[in-house]
Amino acid sequence: MVPFVAAALALAWWAYGSGLELAGFHRGQTQEELEKLRTLTSRLAIENKLLSDRVAQYERQIQIEQSSNKEVSGQIKNLSDENARLQEDLAFFQNLTAMHGKEGELGVHRLRLERDKMPGEYRLRMLLVQSGQRVKEFNGNYQLIATVIKNGVKSTQLFPQNETDNIQFQLNFKYYQRVEQSIQLLPDTQLESIQVRVFEQGAQEPKVRQSVSLS
Repeated sequence: MVPFVAAALALAWWAYGSGLELAGFHRGQTQEELEKLRTLTSRLAIENKLLSDRVAQYERQIQIEQSSNKEVSGQIKNLSDENARLQEDLAFFQNLTAMHGKEGELGVHRLRLERDKMPGEYRLRMLLVQSGQRVKEFNGNYQLIATVIKNGVKSTQLFPQNETDNIQFQLNFKYYQRVEQSIQLLPDTQLESIQVRVFEQGAQEPKVRQSVSLS
């Protein structure tokens, strides 16, 4: 029985292989096609990895260029704003000699108050000028009295608020000094106006005071 079974199995295997060949299926050719597909898949995977790396590199380059363009645009705007302020300063100083006032009289000019970049942040600008040709050097400081509204209640806040900030509010000049000062309020607080008070060193009463509303 064993030889008979073995012969039957061999005959069946031969018949199966012959049937596949008659149907157009060749094992050798199929193995060759499979190897080609594996090689193609491996090559496409490598190319895909290279393309992905290149795309990521281009994305980083675009981000860097966009960031650089944004930074340059910001610098251009800052320079343009600074140029406008300088032109205003030039026009002001060209007319300064025509201004009348007592010798050594202190004045606050071009006082402006506007919102800054952050919520609740405001920036105040002013130009302090002493009249005359033989004035003494001015030493002192200035204070800002902010009138604010919170929940419908009006109150005032004093700047500087502590000893640490005092150095930012010191003044030392002979003919003029341009001042730019930022203050920070709570986001839910509305700023109405600011009064500037300029004190000479050792004085209890301000030498000059002037108010400005939010523009």
